Amino acid sequence: MSRLRYGSVLMAHSELFETRAPPVEGRPVELDVLSFLDSFGEANSTAERCYRSHSRSSVLQGLPFGGVPTVLAINVVLWMFLLLIFSCLRKAAWDYGRLALLMDNDSLTSLFYGEPSEKEKSPSETSPSDSETKDMGFCSWLSSLYHMKDEEIRSKCGIDAVTYLSFQRHIILLMTVVCLLSLAVILPVNFSGNLLEDSPENFGRTTLANVNAKDSFLWLHSVFALVYFIITALCMAHHTIRLEYREDEKVARTLMITSIPREISDPGLITKHFHEAYPSCTVTDIRFCFDVHKLMRLDLERRKAMKGRLYFATKAKKEGKITIKTHPCAQIFCCDICGFEKVDAEQYYSELEEKRTDEFNAEKNRITMKRLGIAFVTFRDERMTAVIVKDYSRVHCRQKPQQSSITTVVQSHKWGVGYAPAPSDIIWENLSVCGSRWWLRCVLLNILLFLLLFFLTTPAIIVNTMDKFNVTRPVESLRSPVITQFFPTLLLWAFSVLLPFIVYYSAFFESHWTRSGENQVTMHKCFFLLVFMVIILPSLGLSSLDLFFTWLFDVNFLDEKEVKFQCVFLPDNGAFFVNYVITSSLIGTAMELLRIPGLTVYALRLCFAKSQAERIHVKRVS
Repeated sequence: MSRLRYGSVLMAHSELFETRAPPVEGRPVELDVLSFLDSFGEANSTAERCYRSHSRSSVLQGLPFGGVPTVLAINVVLWMFLLLIFSCLRKAAWDYGRLALLMDNDSLTSLFYGEPSEKEKSPSETSPSDSETKDMGFCSWLSSLYHMKDEEIRSKCGIDAVTYLSFQRHIILLMTVVCLLSLAVILPVNFSGNLLEDSPENFGRTTLANVNAKDSFLWLHSVFALVYFIITALCMAHHTIRLEYREDEKVARTLMITSIPREISDPGLITKHFHEAYPSCTVTDIRFCFDVHKLMRLDLERRKAMKGRLYFATKAKKEGKITIKTHPCAQIFCCDICGFEKVDAEQYYSELEEKRTDEFNAEKNRITMKRLGIAFVTFRDERMTAVIVKDYSRVHCRQKPQQSSITTVVQSHKWGVGYAPAPSDIIWENLSVCGSRWWLRCVLLNILLFLLLFFLTTPAIIVNTMDKFNVTRPVESLRSPVITQFFPTLLLWAFSVLLPFIVYYSAFFESHWTRSGENQVTMHKCFFLLVFMVIILPSLGLSSLDLFFTWLFDVNFLDEKEVKFQCVFLPDNGAFFVNYVITSSLIGTAMELLRIPGLTVYALRLCFAKSQAERIHVKRVS
């Protein structure tokens, strides 16, 4: 009889797993999970046989305490090194943020002719604030984190920054409470068990697998899981109570209507329809939308060329004629040997400005021919808009909205009606992407995102798979926790940091109509994809997915004595996630300060700027 035993976590429901398989070559095979409790020594020998059956896999080898001490030591050293780098960079450019704020002015005088005069300067620009003066030290930014007030953050960064920091404070408090309770109660309960060996190097002693299935202390895990849920709900409720919400009265009186026939150009038809269909509602204003994507791009290029001309015109008065290389890569120092032709800077930007201005004016004259079938209709008060929105909400229940004598002309039964977003929230250049075109783009981008996520999310699985094919066997040092635990968790953390950056650009190319909608989509996708990437896929790849496919396709699965079900959920597999939390907490927080993905894009944009004037523009918009 061949016995395949499950881990102690599943023993509480052992009656569900006691089955009898069909005979293989005349020999019945019994899956008896209750025999796991037969003897302590037998459990130890089973664990040894489990590791021996995976002798070719360095990932599944039992490392001293799961490699956690080694990973922790490496992370602490790298964390201190990254903080040192950040302090050095901040010391070298301590006033960069203040200069960026000054450059946010639309005043061309301050941007291209140097600093404004003393009369034009505000008090905050004339002398730095106390916090900026105190923040000039090597590590003074650490103390500034605790002395900066919410009012100061609101004045510099807006209400969104205050809300985000409030959320982070609640998360820190929540994690502190959970960590203390887990260390004070849950960890001693796990240590109190005796199912696994007493070696201090055994990581499994810290897990639930070390507790007897009949031990009453197991209830503490269920109770504390409920306690953690209640604490989390209370913490988030306290955070949401403090959120500020301000509604724009004009926006509440304005409706955004889509799917209007593009041939309709007379706002009187829209007014007549609402007057007949909703006699109590009075229309005060109607604005049609046009495809302004190309117009806004030309306007941006025209303004950039104008600022470049003003910059070099001012500089030429002081230094004489200035020449530049107009190739996109000309500003990179190693491209000097390419011999790009130099041209007069002021003349180049003057000609470019004239060309872009002509293109802008031509596009502006054609804009009335590019209707989008979207209109913003403003009513006298909010009550009127509420009546219309409620009426059109019934369309989803197969009920037709109120009709008028020109319903067939304006096709009001096909309209999409909703409250209009704030003008500052609308991404006007994206309104032209709608209907099936928008959905096709969205589906394709998300398929590519998922495929990219799937292949970027499995560093530990890659190492495990390489071991199965004996690729890494010649490298004896691979069994070191540095290779088997630190590098996989570091790669997984790196990809988890890269994921929000990739998701942001995927949401950007989806061409959402509002900034708030784009941000919400980014937030939701980041959350679900991070859960899928950090928890689900590594869990499947390290444990159950491999066994599932073996059981599904291997006809001799039950005939192989080396395959043990308890090998699927080894306690050492949990060390991978502990190491990931350590890496994310130490190296992750330090790298968040450095903002590597954003700085990389910023550096690339600076490298491809054609001149110093364009570099100023890049610094201003970044």
